[in-house]
Amino acid sequence: MDNKLTMEKLVSHCKATGFVYPGSDIYDGLANTWDYGPIGVELKNNIKRAWWKRFVQENENSYGVDAAILMNPGVWEASGHVASFSDPKMDCKTCKTRHRADNLIEAHAKGAVTPDTMTNEEMEAYIAEHHICCPRCGNFNWTPIRQFNLMFETSRGTIGDDQSKIYLRPETAQGEFVNFLNVQRTTRAKVPFGIAQIGKAFRNEITPGNFIFRTIEFEQMEHQQFCKADQSESYYNTYKQKAWQFLLDLGFNQSHLKFKDHDKLAHYAAAACDINYLFPIGWSELNGVHNRTNYDLSRHQEYSGKSMLYTDPITNEKFIPSVVEYSIGCDRLLLATLCEAYEEQQLENDTRIVMHFAPAIAPYKVAVLPLQKNLSEKAKDVYNNLRKHFMCTYDEAGSIGKRYRRQDQIGTPYCITIDFDSLDDDSVTIRDRDSMEQHRIKITDLKNYIAEKLEF
Repeated sequence: MDNKLTMEKLVSHCKATGFVYPGSDIYDGLANTWDYGPIGVELKNNIKRAWWKRFVQENENSYGVDAAILMNPGVWEASGHVASFSDPKMDCKTCKTRHRADNLIEAHAKGAVTPDTMTNEEMEAYIAEHHICCPRCGNFNWTPIRQFNLMFETSRGTIGDDQSKIYLRPETAQGEFVNFLNVQRTTRAKVPFGIAQIGKAFRNEITPGNFIFRTIEFEQMEHQQFCKADQSESYYNTYKQKAWQFLLDLGFNQSHLKFKDHDKLAHYAAAACDINYLFPIGWSELNGVHNRTNYDLSRHQEYSGKSMLYTDPITNEKFIPSVVEYSIGCDRLLLATLCEAYEEQQLENDTRIVMHFAPAIAPYKVAVLPLQKNLSEKAKDVYNNLRKHFMCTYDEAGSIGKRYRRQDQIGTPYCITIDFDSLDDDSVTIRDRDSMEQHRIKITDLKNYIAEKLEF
């Protein structure tokens, strides 16, 4: 990550290059909503593919689901979200803005205290003692803390008496838990096994406005490992390391990552930790690993009336499996990936902005560039052949140097230049994004050369 990178600079770069746009931009936006542009959607899809490959395809005895966003309201009663999924919020009586009390304390304390362990009364006392003022208007004129439920409510039905309250899911995990029996039965899986999902979730919370770090609509990537209770500690440690290694393989600098154990465990949890990343806004959570015991399946057994008991086929032992959860927000991981990749390099005659994405997740793998427009026929032949196998782009506008810079700014790892010699020797010049080194290669060898570089 470039030490000079700020969130404002990154937002500007993302909008200018087509990674991320403000949501509803022509209508002056909607707070904390964002749209992924042509480059951003490719990066996001590639991150999801890499995660799925690692945690489903290559992960022993793991299976995927895609559960519905709208679920029976009983699911959220069983999970505890209806009763207790809320944020501590205060209103500024002067400017009428609403703020999370824990965020106010975090911003003021800079890590000296942990508001997660405080009661409402303790947070109110801390804010009063340190005279924490409204960040919008600067006044100290707060209402008492009130708890606001974070779930988006909607109704099913078309006329008043027929309407019933349902929710947009605030997390994807419950889709894995309620499908435990279905997946186990249809795959004939034996415990231990895993269920993974990538999907949208929604939280009606006040967000601090740090780009796509925390938004009201987001995408989660989760893996639940179902196991015996005496296996849960081992799987907890295993998935901590799997999560860590996945980030290193994406190209993250180890010095920008650290484990952080939770200061306060949920009542059902045996262990919980996050991997924090050094964002431009400071150290913040990137993903979590949790030993959730058998709480989730036990609650769904209680509320649904359906047995969640698993019978060991060898010992005939009956038990409700424990769960080790690994969860990471796709949008937040994408933000960290952008931060990690961004660099401004001072060259002899100009400044080069380059995005150092791992080739496997780069939006475009290859850019095909004819040295001059009268070489476009040959260049288009190369382009049309390669894009059957890889996401490619084609550019013939401007000097070759400017075209290289455009590809550097969006992280294309390889540029292929077709020159006049290509007409005679069926070879091209391939340029490496990071080193800027160039060498000649036969057109017939391009596919295998690039495919080898993209292995993840």
